[in-house]
Amino acid sequence: MHADVTHPVATSPTSACSPAEALLERWIGLDAHTVGSTAIARAVRVRMGACGETHEAAFLARLTHDDAERDRFVEEVVVPESWFFRDPQVFEAIRQRADTLVASPGQAPLRVLSAPCAAGEEPYSVALTLLEAGLSADQFRIDAIDVSHAALKRAAAASYSANAFRGADLTFRDRWFRVQGAAAELDESVRKLVHFSWGNLLDESFAADSRPYDVIFCRNLLIYLTAAARNRVEQTLDRLLAPNGLLMLGAAEPPILKGSWTPVSGNTVFALQRGGRATARLPVPPAKPRPTNANASRTSNANEAVEPRPPTRDELLHEAHELANTGRHAEAMEACRRQQQAAGPSAAVFFLMGMLHQAAGDLDRAEASFHKALYMDPAHDEAFLSLAVVATQRGDDQMAEHYRQSAARVRSRKGAS
Repeated sequence: MHADVTHPVATSPTSACSPAEALLERWIGLDAHTVGSTAIARAVRVRMGACGETHEAAFLARLTHDDAERDRFVEEVVVPESWFFRDPQVFEAIRQRADTLVASPGQAPLRVLSAPCAAGEEPYSVALTLLEAGLSADQFRIDAIDVSHAALKRAAAASYSANAFRGADLTFRDRWFRVQGAAAELDESVRKLVHFSWGNLLDESFAADSRPYDVIFCRNLLIYLTAAARNRVEQTLDRLLAPNGLLMLGAAEPPILKGSWTPVSGNTVFALQRGGRATARLPVPPAKPRPTNANASRTSNANEAVEPRPPTRDELLHEAHELANTGRHAEAMEACRRQQQAAGPSAAVFFLMGMLHQAAGDLDRAEASFHKALYMDPAHDEAFLSLAVVATQRGDDQMAEHYRQSAARVRSRKGAS
């Protein structure tokens, strides 16, 4: 990703930044602490060697007019990693609400924006979700933008390696892709439904003449930006979102927004609407049905009184999600405590408690809960990212960087497995 240097982003790089870090902050709003100064210095050395530059100043000057080299340098620093149906509960929520999201017959189609779109996995996943929910191609439009020309080229090619398919259910690959050697090529009927273009959310003129979007996906971008860049992107998202539109964020991102936003889901979806508006709730992951004693024992006497069994862990967690979904945080927290008493501790409950404490501004309890989630599940990357947000709120950039790097390592291991 990068900003168009003919329209530079009006930011003021930190005085302690190296020249390369300052350029990255100006171009894409990158907070150097999120990837580490060492990683940026290494990227400079790698790209200098690749393009034959021997002086760093000459190399950095080259980046201001060489779009292709600027892309390669940025991608050496920030790898745009994604895969199909990443966080499947997000797409399941969209699928379940597809009918209500679509406008009435004869009206404008549903408008969806994916920004940034990386190599197209996310917007194509949205297209597949809407198609399999029964929508026709003329009922929705998907725009996808990125600041990396290289990423957009890969997205347009729509040819993916096995790394892009990581979920347990890969039946969609058989339906919509054609295997060509080691690659899987997306069907042309889906490819033509996504409109890719270059764009930068930090640019005040971005999509200035565009009609509002009903759903905007902007996941796992804000956590890598400086505070100034985050504020600018948030303003852009607010401008682009329709009055009752849905903003889909990454797990750790809702608490770092500054505007008036209202959650419209449980913690596994992280969808927001503007505060003060009626919220169209997204579905909470369903609890498993509770079998009755009569069903469990067909030989029992129908007239005998049956003792109601205690709710299961899944049912209690479902209840906590439902309460959080409606903004009843205190009751959600109590449901979490009941879950722990009834079924014992779990990473999912500790993570939800951390999000609730964070929403209430109690950083100490939020931090403790996220650490407990990691004790139960050391591969809980969302807990690492949430700890990074807490550290940033405390002003501890070094610790925030440590947590983000831990999350990146966990995600890398998950992707390789």
